[in-house]
Formats: sequence, C-alpha cells, structure tokens
Amino acid sequence: MTRYDEVVAGATSSEQLRDGFVAMFFDTLAEDATLHRLWYDLRNQSLFDESFRADVLEIDGHREAMVWRVISRYAELRGGEPAGSPAVAYVTLDGVFQRALLHHLAGDAEAVARLRDELPAVMDLLVTDAG
Repeated sequence: MTRYDEVVAGATSSEQLRDGFVAMFFDTLAEDATLHRLWYDLRNQSLFDESFRADVLEIDGHREAMVWRVISRYAELRGGEPAGSPAVAYVTLDGVFQRALLHHLAGDAEAVARLRDELPAVMDLLVTDAG
C-alpha cells in the first residue's frame, strides 16, 4: 500500500513524479500480475459473498489513499488541484490498471503499450491547473 510513496517523496517536479509513477505502475503490473489477478478476483467475489466485503473495502480504502498521495502531490507540483475526489482518482487509475492487466495476461503487448502511453494524459485529467 506504500508502493508509490518513494516516487512521491523523491519527485521534485511533476514530470519526474508522473514518469516515475507510470514506470512503477506498469512494472508492478508485469512483476506482480498473479497477485493483482487474485486481488481483482477477491474484489469481484465480495459482490457475491458478504464475508469478503469488509476486508475488500478496507484494502480498497488503502489503495485509494495510495493513489491519492500520488495525485495530490502531482497536482501540487503542477501548481494545480486534484480535479475530483480520492474515490474518482482511484477508480480511474484502477480501471486503467485492470484493463492493462487483462491485456498483459492475454499477451497483448501492443494494448499494454498504448495504455502506458495514455496514462500520463489520464493523470493530467485528474488535475486542474491553477487560475
């Protein structure tokens, strides 16, 4: 849940944070695909089995906070503000991640590369410029 904290703490510019986040985002997708696949399975199972819900909601809350640390710092370094709530930032980036994971597992490197190329623009959508 603190995977991106080093990138956030070490960034001195918005570009450095964005580039470091994108690299780590896709590195973890490839390196920990099995773990992430298990997470999405557990999260989906919680829709059917109430016994998973509290744990899934707790984990989801930690993941949301992790993403918020990235987006709020990115906004700060850009001199702007986050464009939405922590929940919106999280589900937006999580949607990109889940789609990239699916394509990674399917062996579709081109689709993963396109998502990697588009992620910086997605981050920009999550931040409004000052003024």
